[in-house]
Amino acid sequence: MYELIQVAENTFYIESPAKIGLVRLNDTDVCLIDSGSDKDAGRKVRQILDRNGWNLKAIYNTHSNADHIGGNRYLQSQTGCRIFAKGIECDFTNHPVLEPSFLYGGYPVKELEHKFLLAQESCCEMLTEDALPDGFEMIDLKGHFFDMTGFRTADEVVFLADCLSSEDTLDKYKIGFIYDVEAYLATLETVKALEAKLFIPSHAKATDDITELCDYNIKAVNEIADKICDTCREPLCFEQLLKKLSDDYSLTMNFQQYVLVGSTVRSYLSYLKNTGRLSAVFSDNMLLWKRT
Repeated sequence: MYELIQVAENTFYIESPAKIGLVRLNDTDVCLIDSGSDKDAGRKVRQILDRNGWNLKAIYNTHSNADHIGGNRYLQSQTGCRIFAKGIECDFTNHPVLEPSFLYGGYPVKELEHKFLLAQESCCEMLTEDALPDGFEMIDLKGHFFDMTGFRTADEVVFLADCLSSEDTLDKYKIGFIYDVEAYLATLETVKALEAKLFIPSHAKATDDITELCDYNIKAVNEIADKICDTCREPLCFEQLLKKLSDDYSLTMNFQQYVLVGSTVRSYLSYLKNTGRLSAVFSDNMLLWKRT
């Protein structure tokens, strides 16, 4: 873990729970794509920088989930590097309490205030084309989170952030976190059409052919959508639906699972209602969902 792997002339990644990209800008300067999950991850990245005599100029965050920005504060305090993220991701990075608050739907309970959902604050600037290194290209990857962004380096290596889960992860957990299901499916179709020398998803193996994994993720999303519609043959409130899905998929609820799976199920409900597959009705002061 935290092994530096070179995949092209100037493009590397650091093997970690959420892969960290590293791009050499010249003989001495580098930038990162994401920073890992916490201060310890930041320390391990700093050790790699020091061993190679590299100066960290910037961190480009793909999105603001805590496991991608957790090393920001430590690395910024140690190196003075600039940090960039796009759109709403910049706001969440500057104010990380927004993540557990958004997931919970209100002021978060103490059980959600941990490093997996609540990163330390860092000073983040709005990502624009002008802020990118020479040869970098931004790739819109909306769906998993608000304004998630991938990056193509000058070496034709594409970092795909969290737009794809590995087959093993999907088989184990069934319901992968998604904010906007419609945008997520559109992103996967876009990614399928991309060409690159290498694709690096944050939570799956690097590959030169991303098509099969895209199809597996698309299939998994459609299966969950079908499952929710089938489960709502009779009107159900959200809590009833969540219990049935958790039981059927052998999921064990705790606060973290509740907000991650729960938020995703709500996103599916919105998607299915907006596409006409579910209807919603208020009955006896309860919001009920039913297959159309």
